[in-house]
Amino acid sequence: MGAQLRVYKRRIRSVSATKKITKAMEMIAASRVVKAQRKVAASTPYAQELTRAVTAVGTGSNTKHPLTTETENPTRAAVLLLTSDRGLAGAFNSNAIKAAEQLTERLEREGKQVDTYIVGRRGVAHYNFRERKIAESWSGFTDEPTYADAKKVAAPLIEAIEKETAEGGVDELHIVFTEFVSMMTQTALDARLLPLRLEEVAEEAHPKGEILPLYDFEPSAEDVLDALLPRYVESRIYNALLQSAASKHAATRRAMKSATDNAGELINTLSRLANAARQAEITQEISEIVGGASALADATAGSDR
Repeated sequence: MGAQLRVYKRRIRSVSATKKITKAMEMIAASRVVKAQRKVAASTPYAQELTRAVTAVGTGSNTKHPLTTETENPTRAAVLLLTSDRGLAGAFNSNAIKAAEQLTERLEREGKQVDTYIVGRRGVAHYNFRERKIAESWSGFTDEPTYADAKKVAAPLIEAIEKETAEGGVDELHIVFTEFVSMMTQTALDARLLPLRLEEVAEEAHPKGEILPLYDFEPSAEDVLDALLPRYVESRIYNALLQSAASKHAATRRAMKSATDNAGELINTLSRLANAARQAEITQEISEIVGGASALADATAGSDR
């Protein structure tokens, strides 16, 4: 009994130490997700106004720009997958990777060759373990991405979309990231960034029934597109990075809270088992004392006769 009680006490100490760690990680993630939410909210107005500007140029001119004109028979596509550098976030990374794999399968069924770009060590490790080709990868900034990080990620993608497919370029650019809906809900989704679907972007930028203004472009609509569209891609990637960071912190907070609660329940269970073992040990000791006293009394009574 004494050995069993020591085992229970050792396990209680171990689980209590783990509970302190998970509780601390939960509090850290809770503070980070609030900061990430603020960054998402701060980046939204810029992205919206940039979308309006791009839509105005795209719909207000007849310029056939490679970033707004769809290829008749697209043969290559780039997929940018956003994951995290760390784990302990529940199904956050696995859901994003699963969405990217489904998108890749769909594009390959359409006859397109897919080049995969990955942000985050978890996504890179997943693809490397399965020996899948990665065109380019980035890591080290997924918890707190900056606009400079978004520009670094966007540069090779914009270069690829501007190249001819025969020279290693791509016809389409897709992004897979986790959208932050609320503290309890984060959704992995994919979106096509380029070429722009002007109808969808126009509907997003301008409410239904709004009369669109007329524009004159200087020096030319093509030059304006050359300047605006890279910024549009950078802003979309930056917003996706922020959404992904907020989603990761929310998922980590939820996972660590669940781990803390489970640790508390396990400690309660082990404490009950330890109390039962202690009570059984005390009962056994009392029984041994009573039995010994009774045997001694019988022996004494026998000698008196």
